[in-house]
Amino acid sequence: MFDPHEIHSLTAARRDRLLDAARRKLFANDEELERFGETGAGGEEDLRDFIFAAEEEPHDPDSVFARLRWGGQFVYVSRNRERVESLPERFRQRGFLPIHEVVPVRAARWGIRLPIWSPRAWCFVARKVFLIRPREVSERFTYHVQLVPRHADGGGYVVMKEIPSLERVIGRLRARFTDVPFSVIERRALNFTQKVFPLFLTREAAMLKVLERDLPAEYAHRVPHVLGLEKDHRGYVQRLWMNWLRNSGPPLRQLEFARQFAELLYVLHDKAGVVHLDLRLDNVVITEGEVGFVDFGSAVRLGENISGNNLLSTLFEELMRTSQIQRMLERMTKTGSVTSAVLREGYGKVDKAVDLFYLAMQVSSPTGNPDLRGLIKFESGSPEAMGLSRLRHAILKPADSEQPVYRTAHDILLGIDKLKLELTGKRTLVTMPLDQTITI
Repeated sequence: MFDPHEIHSLTAARRDRLLDAARRKLFANDEELERFGETGAGGEEDLRDFIFAAEEEPHDPDSVFARLRWGGQFVYVSRNRERVESLPERFRQRGFLPIHEVVPVRAARWGIRLPIWSPRAWCFVARKVFLIRPREVSERFTYHVQLVPRHADGGGYVVMKEIPSLERVIGRLRARFTDVPFSVIERRALNFTQKVFPLFLTREAAMLKVLERDLPAEYAHRVPHVLGLEKDHRGYVQRLWMNWLRNSGPPLRQLEFARQFAELLYVLHDKAGVVHLDLRLDNVVITEGEVGFVDFGSAVRLGENISGNNLLSTLFEELMRTSQIQRMLERMTKTGSVTSAVLREGYGKVDKAVDLFYLAMQVSSPTGNPDLRGLIKFESGSPEAMGLSRLRHAILKPADSEQPVYRTAHDILLGIDKLKLELTGKRTLVTMPLDQTITI
Protein backbone atom coordinates (compact mmCIF):
# COMPACT_ATOMS: atom_id res chain seq x y z
CA MET A 1 0.00 0.00 0.00
CA PHE A 2 1.35 3.42 -1.00
CA ASP A 3 2.07 6.00 1.66
CA PRO A 4 0.48 9.33 0.58
CA HIS A 5 3.28 11.20 2.35
CA GLU A 6 5.78 9.34 0.20
CA ILE A 7 3.83 10.28 -2.95
CA HIS A 8 3.78 13.93 -1.85
CA SER A 9 7.51 13.77 -1.17
CA LEU A 10 8.19 12.34 -4.62
CA THR A 11 6.04 15.07 -6.20
CA ALA A 12 7.88 17.77 -4.28
CA ALA A 13 11.20 16.25 -5.30
CA ARG A 14 10.17 16.23 -8.95
CA ARG A 15 9.12 19.87 -8.71
CA ASP A 16 12.45 20.80 -7.17
CA ARG A 17 14.31 19.02 -9.98
CA LEU A 18 12.32 20.85 -12.66
CA LEU A 19 12.79 24.26 -11.08
CA ASP A 20 16.45 23.58 -10.39
CA ALA A 21 16.90 22.77 -14.09
CA ALA A 22 15.32 26.13 -15.01
CA ARG A 23 17.48 28.03 -12.55
CA ARG A 24 20.66 26.40 -13.83
CA LYS A 25 19.77 27.00 -17.48
CA LEU A 26 18.35 30.53 -17.31
CA PHE A 27 19.28 32.09 -13.98
CA ALA A 28 22.87 31.06 -13.29
CA ASN A 29 24.52 34.10 -11.64
CA ASP A 30 21.42 36.17 -12.37
CA GLU A 31 21.82 39.46 -10.49
CA GLU A 32 18.10 40.18 -10.32
CA LEU A 33 17.24 36.81 -8.77
CA GLU A 34 20.11 37.09 -6.32
CA ARG A 35 19.02 40.60 -5.37
CA PHE A 36 15.28 40.06 -4.93
CA GLY A 37 15.02 36.34 -4.22
CA GLU A 38 12.09 34.01 -4.79
CA THR A 39 10.02 34.42 -1.67
CA GLY A 40 9.98 38.13 -0.84
CA ALA A 41 10.52 39.74 2.53
CA GLY A 42 6.94 39.81 3.81
CA GLY A 43 4.04 37.47 4.41
CA GLU A 44 2.23 35.05 2.15
CA GLU A 45 -0.10 37.75 0.80
CA ASP A 46 2.70 40.14 -0.14
CA LEU A 47 3.53 40.57 -3.81
CA ARG A 48 6.60 38.79 -5.19
CA ASP A 49 9.45 39.75 -7.48
CA PHE A 50 9.77 36.15 -8.68
CA ILE A 51 7.25 33.33 -8.84
CA PHE A 52 8.39 29.82 -9.84
CA ALA A 53 5.80 27.20 -10.79
CA ALA A 54 5.86 23.70 -12.27
CA GLU A 55 3.39 21.33 -13.90
CA GLU A 56 -0.13 21.71 -12.40
CA GLU A 57 0.71 24.64 -10.13
CA PRO A 58 -1.20 27.88 -10.96
CA HIS A 59 0.09 29.34 -14.22
CA ASP A 60 -2.86 31.34 -15.55
CA PRO A 61 -1.66 34.86 -16.50
CA ASP A 62 -4.41 36.67 -14.56
CA SER A 63 -3.75 34.84 -11.31
CA VAL A 64 -0.01 35.37 -11.73
CA PHE A 65 -0.52 39.09 -12.47
CA ALA A 66 -2.25 39.57 -9.12
CA ARG A 67 0.65 37.98 -7.19
CA LEU A 68 3.61 39.69 -8.87
CA ARG A 69 5.06 43.13 -8.27
CA TRP A 70 5.27 45.40 -11.26
CA GLY A 71 8.39 44.25 -13.10
CA GLY A 72 8.43 40.85 -11.42
CA GLN A 73 9.12 37.62 -13.32
CA PHE A 74 7.12 34.41 -13.63
CA VAL A 75 8.98 31.17 -14.36
CA TYR A 76 7.07 28.07 -15.40
CA VAL A 77 8.45 24.57 -16.12
CA SER A 78 6.67 21.47 -17.38
CA ARG A 79 7.41 18.25 -19.24
CA ASN A 80 4.30 18.97 -21.28
CA ARG A 81 5.70 20.92 -24.22
CA GLU A 82 2.29 21.76 -25.69
CA ARG A 83 1.16 23.31 -22.42
CA VAL A 84 4.26 25.50 -22.20
CA GLU A 85 4.04 26.58 -25.84
CA SER A 86 0.49 27.81 -25.26
CA LEU A 87 1.62 30.30 -22.63
CA PRO A 88 3.67 33.05 -24.39
CA GLU A 89 0.78 34.50 -26.39
CA ARG A 90 -1.64 34.20 -23.47
CA PHE A 91 0.76 36.09 -21.19
CA ARG A 92 1.55 38.67 -23.87
CA GLN A 93 -2.16 39.54 -24.13
CA ARG A 94 -2.50 39.98 -20.36
CA GLY A 95 0.20 42.50 -19.55
CA PHE A 96 3.41 40.43 -19.67
CA LEU A 97 6.50 40.49 -21.84
CA PRO A 98 7.87 36.98 -22.54
CA ILE A 99 11.61 36.92 -21.88
CA HIS A 100 12.28 33.26 -22.67
CA GLU A 101 9.33 31.94 -24.67
CA VAL A 102 10.01 28.17 -24.77
CA VAL A 103 13.37 26.84 -23.66
CA PRO A 104 14.29 23.14 -23.25
CA VAL A 105 15.90 22.15 -19.95
CA ARG A 106 17.20 18.86 -18.56
CA ALA A 107 16.15 17.82 -15.07
CA ALA A 108 18.55 15.74 -13.00
CA ARG A 109 17.96 12.03 -12.51
CA TRP A 110 19.61 10.27 -9.57
CA GLY A 111 21.46 13.52 -8.87
CA ILE A 112 23.17 13.77 -12.28
CA ARG A 113 22.36 15.31 -15.67
CA LEU A 114 23.00 13.32 -18.83
CA PRO A 115 21.84 14.46 -22.30
CA ILE A 116 20.06 11.18 -23.01
CA TRP A 117 18.95 9.88 -19.62
CA SER A 118 17.88 13.13 -17.93
CA PRO A 119 14.17 13.92 -18.44
CA ARG A 120 13.52 16.78 -20.82
CA ALA A 121 11.26 19.65 -19.75
CA TRP A 122 10.26 23.02 -21.17
CA CYS A 123 10.52 26.40 -19.53
CA PHE A 124 8.85 29.76 -20.08
CA VAL A 125 9.70 33.13 -18.42
CA ALA A 126 7.69 36.36 -18.59
CA ARG A 127 7.94 39.77 -16.92
CA LYS A 128 4.93 41.76 -15.68
CA VAL A 129 5.24 45.02 -17.65
CA PHE A 130 1.73 46.51 -17.54
CA LEU A 131 0.68 48.46 -14.49
CA ILE A 132 -2.98 47.55 -15.05
CA ARG A 133 -4.19 44.43 -16.83
CA PRO A 134 -5.35 45.00 -20.42
CA ARG A 135 -9.10 45.63 -20.68
CA GLU A 136 -9.32 45.95 -16.90
CA VAL A 137 -11.59 48.73 -15.65
CA SER A 138 -9.96 50.25 -12.58
CA GLU A 139 -10.89 53.01 -10.16
CA ARG A 140 -8.14 55.11 -11.67
CA PHE A 141 -8.95 56.67 -15.00
CA THR A 142 -5.50 57.35 -16.28
CA TYR A 143 -2.73 56.80 -18.82
CA HIS A 144 -1.35 53.61 -20.24
CA VAL A 145 1.81 52.84 -18.28
CA GLN A 146 4.19 49.95 -18.91
CA LEU A 147 7.80 48.87 -18.64
CA VAL A 148 9.82 48.63 -21.84
CA PRO A 149 13.41 47.45 -22.42
CA ARG A 150 15.87 50.32 -22.28
CA HIS A 151 17.64 48.98 -25.36
CA ALA A 152 16.80 46.30 -27.90
CA ASP A 153 19.72 44.22 -26.64
CA GLY A 154 18.82 44.53 -22.96
CA GLY A 155 20.21 46.99 -20.44
CA GLY A 156 17.31 47.13 -18.01
CA TYR A 157 13.84 48.62 -18.22
CA VAL A 158 12.32 52.08 -18.27
CA VAL A 159 8.79 53.37 -17.71
CA MET A 160 6.77 54.41 -20.76
CA LYS A 161 3.68 56.52 -20.11
CA GLU A 162 1.43 57.36 -23.03
CA ILE A 163 -1.96 58.76 -23.99
CA PRO A 164 -4.45 55.87 -24.00
CA SER A 165 -6.18 55.04 -27.25
CA LEU A 166 -9.62 56.44 -28.02
CA GLU A 167 -11.05 52.90 -27.99
CA ARG A 168 -9.65 52.23 -24.52
CA VAL A 169 -11.06 55.47 -23.12
CA ILE A 170 -14.47 54.79 -24.67
CA GLY A 171 -14.43 51.30 -23.14
CA ARG A 172 -13.64 52.63 -19.66
CA LEU A 173 -16.25 55.38 -19.86
CA ARG A 174 -18.92 52.94 -21.01
CA ALA A 175 -18.07 50.60 -18.14
CA ARG A 176 -18.37 53.41 -15.58
CA PHE A 177 -21.35 55.28 -17.03
CA THR A 178 -23.68 52.59 -18.29
CA ASP A 179 -26.72 54.87 -18.62
CA VAL A 180 -24.99 57.60 -20.70
CA PRO A 181 -25.67 57.63 -24.49
CA PHE A 182 -22.80 56.46 -26.68
CA SER A 183 -22.64 59.82 -28.49
CA VAL A 184 -21.92 61.55 -25.18
CA ILE A 185 -19.36 58.90 -24.22
CA GLU A 186 -17.57 59.32 -27.55
CA ARG A 187 -17.47 63.11 -27.21
CA ARG A 188 -16.03 62.88 -23.72
CA ALA A 189 -13.46 60.31 -24.83
CA LEU A 190 -12.32 62.59 -27.66
CA ASN A 191 -11.93 65.42 -25.18
CA PHE A 192 -9.82 63.23 -22.90
CA THR A 193 -7.53 61.87 -25.62
CA GLN A 194 -7.12 65.11 -27.58
CA LYS A 195 -7.02 67.72 -24.79
CA VAL A 196 -7.00 66.55 -21.17
CA PHE A 197 -4.45 63.73 -21.23
CA PRO A 198 -2.00 65.52 -23.58
CA LEU A 199 -2.10 68.67 -21.45
CA PHE A 200 -1.39 66.88 -18.18
CA LEU A 201 1.30 64.62 -19.66
CA THR A 202 3.00 67.70 -21.10
CA ARG A 203 2.84 69.34 -17.69
CA GLU A 204 4.29 66.25 -16.04
CA ALA A 205 7.29 66.26 -18.38
CA ALA A 206 7.86 69.94 -17.62
CA MET A 207 7.44 69.44 -13.87
CA LEU A 208 9.98 66.62 -13.82
CA LYS A 209 12.43 68.92 -15.59
CA VAL A 210 11.83 71.52 -12.87
CA LEU A 211 12.53 68.94 -10.18
CA GLU A 212 15.67 67.80 -11.98
CA ARG A 213 16.88 71.37 -11.89
CA ASP A 214 15.73 72.47 -8.42
CA LEU A 215 15.71 69.46 -6.10
CA PRO A 216 18.85 69.15 -3.97
CA ALA A 217 21.17 66.49 -5.38
CA GLU A 218 20.68 64.14 -2.43
CA TYR A 219 16.93 63.94 -3.18
CA ALA A 220 16.95 64.00 -6.97
CA HIS A 221 16.97 60.20 -7.33
CA ARG A 222 13.74 59.91 -5.34
CA VAL A 223 11.57 61.25 -8.18
CA PRO A 224 11.53 60.10 -11.83
CA HIS A 225 13.77 61.63 -14.50
CA VAL A 226 12.71 62.24 -18.09
CA LEU A 227 14.68 60.02 -20.49
CA GLY A 228 12.80 60.93 -23.65
CA LEU A 229 9.48 62.16 -24.99
CA GLU A 230 7.40 62.20 -28.14
CA LYS A 231 5.22 65.18 -29.10
CA ASP A 232 2.38 65.67 -31.56
CA HIS A 233 2.13 68.43 -34.16
CA ARG A 234 0.72 70.82 -31.54
CA GLY A 235 3.69 70.35 -29.23
CA TYR A 236 1.80 68.24 -26.67
CA VAL A 237 3.58 65.22 -25.22
CA GLN A 238 2.01 61.95 -26.36
CA ARG A 239 4.53 59.52 -24.91
CA LEU A 240 7.00 59.93 -22.06
CA TRP A 241 9.92 57.71 -21.02
CA MET A 242 11.22 57.84 -17.43
CA ASN A 243 13.59 55.86 -15.26
CA TRP A 244 11.99 53.09 -13.23
CA LEU A 245 11.78 53.60 -9.46
CA ARG A 246 11.27 49.94 -8.63
CA ASN A 247 9.60 49.00 -5.37
CA SER A 248 12.33 46.97 -3.74
CA GLY A 249 14.71 46.55 -0.86
CA PRO A 250 14.46 45.85 2.86
CA PRO A 251 11.25 46.91 4.63
CA LEU A 252 11.10 50.24 6.44
CA ARG A 253 9.62 50.64 9.88
CA GLN A 254 6.45 52.69 9.82
CA LEU A 255 8.10 55.58 11.64
CA GLU A 256 10.98 55.70 9.14
CA PHE A 257 8.53 55.56 6.24
CA ALA A 258 6.63 58.50 7.77
CA ARG A 259 9.80 60.48 8.32
CA GLN A 260 11.09 60.02 4.77
CA PHE A 261 7.65 60.85 3.34
CA ALA A 262 7.51 64.10 5.33
CA GLU A 263 11.11 65.01 4.56
CA LEU A 264 10.72 64.58 0.80
CA LEU A 265 7.48 66.57 0.83
CA TYR A 266 9.21 69.33 2.83
CA VAL A 267 11.98 69.51 0.23
CA LEU A 268 9.46 69.40 -2.61
CA HIS A 269 7.53 72.35 -1.18
CA ASP A 270 10.26 74.51 0.29
CA LYS A 271 13.20 73.95 -2.04
CA ALA A 272 11.71 73.01 -5.41
CA GLY A 273 8.53 75.03 -4.94
CA VAL A 274 6.31 72.22 -6.22
CA VAL A 275 2.98 70.98 -4.87
CA HIS A 276 2.13 67.40 -5.85
CA LEU A 277 -1.67 67.41 -5.22
CA ASP A 278 -2.09 63.63 -5.67
CA LEU A 279 -0.06 61.91 -2.95
CA ARG A 280 -2.10 58.74 -2.69
CA LEU A 281 -0.06 55.67 -1.80
CA ASP A 282 -0.34 54.60 -5.46
CA ASN A 283 2.03 57.47 -6.19
CA VAL A 284 4.53 56.56 -3.47
CA VAL A 285 7.39 54.11 -4.00
CA ILE A 286 10.07 52.59 -1.79
CA THR A 287 13.27 51.93 -3.69
CA GLU A 288 16.09 50.28 -1.76
CA GLY A 289 14.89 51.69 1.54
CA GLU A 290 14.17 55.22 0.29
CA VAL A 291 10.72 56.77 -0.15
CA GLY A 292 10.03 58.43 -3.48
CA PHE A 293 7.14 60.13 -5.29
CA VAL A 294 5.88 59.51 -8.83
CA ASP A 295 3.08 60.79 -11.11
CA PHE A 296 3.54 64.56 -11.19
CA GLY A 297 0.85 65.16 -13.82
CA SER A 298 -1.34 67.11 -11.38
CA ALA A 299 1.54 69.01 -9.78
CA VAL A 300 1.85 72.81 -9.85
CA ARG A 301 4.53 75.37 -9.11
CA LEU A 302 4.00 77.52 -6.05
CA GLY A 303 2.59 80.82 -7.24
CA GLU A 304 1.71 79.46 -10.67
CA ASN A 305 -1.09 81.42 -12.36
CA ILE A 306 -3.51 78.60 -13.16
CA SER A 307 -6.34 81.03 -13.84
CA GLY A 308 -4.38 82.58 -16.71
CA ASN A 309 -5.17 79.56 -18.90
CA ASN A 310 -8.90 78.93 -19.39
CA LEU A 311 -8.55 75.22 -20.19
CA LEU A 312 -6.09 74.62 -17.35
CA SER A 313 -8.22 76.59 -14.91
CA THR A 314 -11.31 74.56 -15.83
CA LEU A 315 -9.48 71.25 -15.51
CA PHE A 316 -7.98 72.06 -12.11
CA GLU A 317 -11.34 73.29 -10.83
CA GLU A 318 -12.79 69.93 -11.85
CA LEU A 319 -9.84 68.10 -10.30
CA MET A 320 -10.20 69.99 -7.01
CA ARG A 321 -13.89 69.17 -6.96
CA THR A 322 -13.81 65.48 -7.85
CA SER A 323 -10.45 63.98 -6.82
CA GLN A 324 -10.31 61.22 -4.23
CA ILE A 325 -8.30 63.44 -1.88
CA GLN A 326 -10.74 66.34 -2.12
CA ARG A 327 -13.77 64.11 -1.57
CA MET A 328 -12.16 62.65 1.54
CA LEU A 329 -11.18 66.09 2.86
CA GLU A 330 -14.70 67.39 2.25
CA ARG A 331 -16.30 64.42 4.02
CA MET A 332 -13.99 64.63 7.03
CA THR A 333 -14.45 68.39 7.31
CA LYS A 334 -18.24 68.05 7.32
CA THR A 335 -18.12 65.34 10.01
CA GLY A 336 -15.76 67.35 12.21
CA SER A 337 -12.81 64.99 11.76
CA VAL A 338 -10.82 67.84 10.21
CA THR A 339 -10.92 71.18 12.00
CA SER A 340 -7.47 72.66 11.27
CA ALA A 341 -7.89 76.08 9.66
CA VAL A 342 -4.91 75.37 7.39
CA LEU A 343 -6.54 72.26 5.96
CA ARG A 344 -10.03 73.74 5.82
CA GLU A 345 -8.81 76.75 3.88
CA GLY A 346 -7.04 74.47 1.41
CA TYR A 347 -10.17 72.56 0.53
CA GLY A 348 -11.12 72.91 -3.14
CA LYS A 349 -7.96 74.89 -3.89
CA VAL A 350 -4.62 74.25 -5.56
CA ASP A 351 -2.81 74.47 -2.24
CA LYS A 352 -0.03 72.83 -0.21
CA ALA A 353 -2.65 71.90 2.37
CA VAL A 354 -3.84 69.13 0.05
CA ASP A 355 -0.42 67.46 0.32
CA LEU A 356 -0.32 67.95 4.10
CA PHE A 357 -3.71 66.30 4.51
CA TYR A 358 -2.65 63.21 2.60
CA LEU A 359 0.70 63.08 4.35
CA ALA A 360 -1.15 62.85 7.67
CA MET A 361 -3.53 60.19 6.35
CA GLN A 362 -1.00 57.97 4.58
CA VAL A 363 1.78 57.69 7.15
CA SER A 364 -0.62 56.59 9.88
CA SER A 365 -2.30 53.96 7.64
CA PRO A 366 0.34 52.92 5.07
CA THR A 367 -1.37 49.79 3.77
CA GLY A 368 -3.46 51.11 0.90
CA ASN A 369 -1.06 50.18 -1.90
CA PRO A 370 -0.55 46.40 -2.38
CA ASP A 371 2.82 47.09 -4.05
CA LEU A 372 4.12 48.45 -0.72
CA ARG A 373 3.06 45.44 1.33
CA GLY A 374 6.16 43.78 2.66
CA LEU A 375 8.11 47.05 2.31
CA ILE A 376 6.60 48.79 5.37
CA LYS A 377 6.58 47.17 8.80
CA PHE A 378 3.14 48.17 10.01
CA GLU A 379 1.88 46.69 13.27
CA SER A 380 -1.54 47.92 14.32
CA GLY A 381 -1.46 48.79 18.00
CA SER A 382 2.34 49.11 18.16
CA PRO A 383 3.88 52.18 19.87
CA GLU A 384 4.86 53.54 16.43
CA ALA A 385 1.37 53.08 14.99
CA MET A 386 -0.31 54.60 18.03
CA GLY A 387 2.14 57.51 18.11
CA LEU A 388 1.59 58.31 14.43
CA SER A 389 -2.16 58.02 14.94
CA ARG A 390 -1.94 60.64 17.69
CA LEU A 391 0.15 62.84 15.43
CA ARG A 392 -2.44 62.53 12.67
CA HIS A 393 -5.14 63.60 15.11
CA ALA A 394 -3.05 66.62 16.16
CA ILE A 395 -2.60 67.61 12.50
CA LEU A 396 -6.23 67.18 11.47
CA LYS A 397 -7.96 68.25 14.67
CA PRO A 398 -5.61 70.47 16.70
CA ALA A 399 -6.39 71.84 20.15
CA ASP A 400 -6.54 75.34 18.64
CA SER A 401 -8.10 74.90 15.23
CA GLU A 402 -7.39 78.50 14.19
CA GLN A 403 -3.72 78.40 15.23
CA PRO A 404 -2.64 74.80 14.52
CA VAL A 405 0.87 73.68 15.41
CA TYR A 406 1.23 71.75 12.15
CA ARG A 407 0.99 74.18 9.25
CA THR A 408 3.72 72.91 6.90
CA ALA A 409 5.50 69.70 5.92
CA HIS A 410 8.46 70.97 7.92
CA ASP A 411 6.30 71.17 11.05
CA ILE A 412 5.11 67.60 10.51
CA LEU A 413 8.70 66.41 9.98
CA LEU A 414 9.69 67.93 13.33
CA GLY A 415 6.66 66.28 14.93
CA ILE A 416 7.74 62.88 13.61
CA ASP A 417 11.27 63.39 14.93
CA LYS A 418 9.86 64.39 18.31
CA LEU A 419 7.87 61.15 18.32
CA LYS A 420 11.00 59.21 17.41
CA LEU A 421 12.79 60.74 20.39
CA GLU A 422 9.91 59.77 22.67
CA LEU A 423 9.95 56.17 21.41
CA THR A 424 13.69 55.57 21.22
CA GLY A 425 15.28 58.18 23.44
CA LYS A 426 17.67 58.97 20.60
CA ARG A 427 18.19 62.49 19.40
CA THR A 428 18.23 63.05 15.65
CA LEU A 429 20.52 65.54 13.94
CA VAL A 430 18.49 66.74 11.01
CA THR A 431 20.47 68.50 8.28
CA MET A 432 17.91 70.27 6.13
CA PRO A 433 18.53 71.22 2.50
CA LEU A 434 17.77 74.86 3.30
CA ASP A 435 20.97 75.44 5.23
CA GLN A 436 19.40 74.66 8.59
CA THR A 437 20.63 72.14 11.16
CA ILE A 438 18.17 71.16 13.84
CA THR A 439 18.76 68.80 16.75
CA ILE A 440 15.73 66.80 17.83
